Amino acid sequence: MTEDRQPVRVAIVGAGNIAGGCHMPAVQAQNGEATVIAVVDVDQERAKAFAAQWDIPAAHDDLRQMLREERPDLVIVCTPPVAHREAVTTCLDAGAWVWCEKPPTLSVAEYDAVSAHEREGGPYASYVFQHRFGSAARALRERIRTGSLGAPLVGVCHTLWYRDDAYFDVPWRGKWETEGGGPTMGHGIHQMDLMLSLMGEWTEVRAAVGTLARDVETEDVSMAMVRFAGGAMVSMVNSLLSPRETSYLRFDFPEATVELSHLYGYDNSHWTWTPAPHRADATAAELGAPLDDEASSHAAQLRVLLGSLRAGERPETSGDDGRRVLAFIAALYESATTGRAVTPDMITTANPFYHSMSGRLAAAQDNDAKEKTGV
Repeated sequence: MTEDRQPVRVAIVGAGNIAGGCHMPAVQAQNGEATVIAVVDVDQERAKAFAAQWDIPAAHDDLRQMLREERPDLVIVCTPPVAHREAVTTCLDAGAWVWCEKPPTLSVAEYDAVSAHEREGGPYASYVFQHRFGSAARALRERIRTGSLGAPLVGVCHTLWYRDDAYFDVPWRGKWETEGGGPTMGHGIHQMDLMLSLMGEWTEVRAAVGTLARDVETEDVSMAMVRFAGGAMVSMVNSLLSPRETSYLRFDFPEATVELSHLYGYDNSHWTWTPAPHRADATAAELGAPLDDEASSHAAQLRVLLGSLRAGERPETSGDDGRRVLAFIAALYESATTGRAVTPDMITTANPFYHSMSGRLAAAQDNDAKEKTGV
């Protein structure tokens, strides 16, 4: 950072594991471009302990008070999903940009409601989808854009993770009203966002979900077949029942197969570039593997976000770009519930799944409202 440029003033909302494990190191990795000036948590003592641990000047237990007194440029929201909407809109209304953990909101309706609080030139809300920002993903995106590997044909998008019964002892987990969904919403969303950001617009999804082993309201496994505008077909699996954990993406092109196998983050070593038989002598670099090696990380995404903030430009994973995966998940849940294919144009305000990832929950709430009003 140049001496005459002030660091972006950052506040953290939610002093839990994700704030300390991911976001504070991400800010510290920005070479002075950003500094954390306040932390907020509903538990005042936890906020104070977090501030002491990370040498943060101010600790608050009230978001609005913090915004008035500290006037941050950027607020990082690390609360449980049920609190995202209120926290993000409150920050936007106060003039602060927002970077919010996944899932962005509990529904597409909530996402659109939050977006209405943005203003041209900022503040904007963006969301944590850090897997887009590694060098290999960016290199592959450029190869797809230029068509140098041919049009994508076949894809695989698997999030095979394991969470035991104790994981769901946290009160807000595994419930439609507080987490928004199961592994499709809270875990596989990262791999699905990366897949969608690479493959382009999806045109149809057929899906199934099951609650096979965990005592939850939501699913603990989902599967889907997806078609894309370019004709490609992709299989997706999201599971919390898989003892050998892996996150696996595969892209088959006429000229090569490109694979990513990792768990919670990757660098170039996690990618494999395999030439088609007629290009058997091609090296990974010739196929498109990058020479630079930037791992996917919160730090990598934050660096890009800070550049957008300084320029007053809408960042990646914001607006329609952040909404895409949420609308896709709504369609996946609708397909799994109804047994029919769902297309993007079906996710409208008239659709119960627009208002809740559990369409039944949204319909029930609507019926309750009608009964109370006598409509």
